[in-house]
Amino acid sequence: MIFWFIAAFTAYFVKGLCGFANTLIFTTILSFGAANASISPVDLLLGYPANLILTWKNRRSLDPKVFLPLAILVLAGSIPGALMLRNVDARPIKLVFGVVVIALGMEILSREFSKKRARASKLVLAVIGVTAGMLCGLFGVGALLAAYVSRVTENDESFKANISAVFIVDNTFRIILYKALGLLTLVTVKSVIILFPFALLGLFTGINCCGHMNDRNVRRITTVLLILSGISLVLKNL
Repeated sequence: MIFWFIAAFTAYFVKGLCGFANTLIFTTILSFGAANASISPVDLLLGYPANLILTWKNRRSLDPKVFLPLAILVLAGSIPGALMLRNVDARPIKLVFGVVVIALGMEILSREFSKKRARASKLVLAVIGVTAGMLCGLFGVGALLAAYVSRVTENDESFKANISAVFIVDNTFRIILYKALGLLTLVTVKSVIILFPFALLGLFTGINCCGHMNDRNVRRITTVLLILSGISLVLKNL
């Protein structure tokens, strides 16, 4: 159980610091000794209150023009996705999107270190936004969503507020779906109750550390985690 404690604290420390990547960290630490079917429901229930906290904390930076369209796209992707995943091999799709996430992350990182700030193409943003919403809805993968939100927000507070608001929509649907599929059991709930103090401690430690860091450095860390998310997506689906 010690690895679960470490995973919960570390994953939600990163969540508090950067606003996402908790699933990447949580799954990576635990995947060597536990099945994904046991890990994902626990992370889902731990992530829901974390997203509520981050959205409330950064509520002044919420932008309906950013999170509402993405939330709608997530729902649009979730409903057919629940049916598609029963009959379609998702690995090739995830593999392609993993490569796309890595490329986008590298491009964002290059812009962070560049002195010139080129305006992002509205067409490119639209394509990324639609694809991000569908991917998150279909597979619960938030990496491309993070890539999109990072391009349309100006600071750390805005990024966390808007991406967390979208994650709340996705989490709500998946909780209902997991319950219907029998993945949310009494054992899952007991595990979440035990791990919640560690996740909460990690979340607020991350938030506190973020408050003492330069906003640009936080965005760079976020981008590196985005690239790692893409690499993880590729490796898991080779």
